Amino acid sequence: MNSDRIEKRNLLHASRHRVWRAVSDARAFGTWFGVAFDTAGFVAGAQLKGKIVPTAVDEEVARMQAPYAGKEFLFVVDRIEPEHRISFRWHPFAIDEAVDYAQEPMTLIEFELKEATEGTQLTITESGFDRLPAARRAVAYAANEQGWAKQLELVEKYLLQEAAA
Repeated sequence: MNSDRIEKRNLLHASRHRVWRAVSDARAFGTWFGVAFDTAGFVAGAQLKGKIVPTAVDEEVARMQAPYAGKEFLFVVDRIEPEHRISFRWHPFAIDEAVDYAQEPMTLIEFELKEATEGTQLTITESGFDRLPAARRAVAYAANEQGWAKQLELVEKYLLQEAAA
């Protein structure tokens, strides 16, 4: 097992363009992920602030996110390659208000899109856990290992709901 990297993938039955919009438009991203950003657009190098809000696409996940509603959320947009890849940096599982996460290294999250026969292959990778403080490394890894699997489901639900609308 690689303790530094999480990788999850899913075949989404949607065009690359639609999947790209879901992961690269701040409002669309926030709808399925569960965050309200202070801006509508992602720009490489930009630091985005927001607040955790329950996802709008799954009631069960929304209930799990509800205790964190209103907590500040920080993303730094790393790189944007339209309809291919977008990456962000963040402080994973940064939910303890008594901790100054700004002093910790950030992990890197990459959303990679590839054409597939039946739609678009979306791969989400988060790396850099080995650089986190030892006291919280395993907890952050475990939380995000489960979290990214769930987020892939939420992207899929978002795309299905958007198509039906």
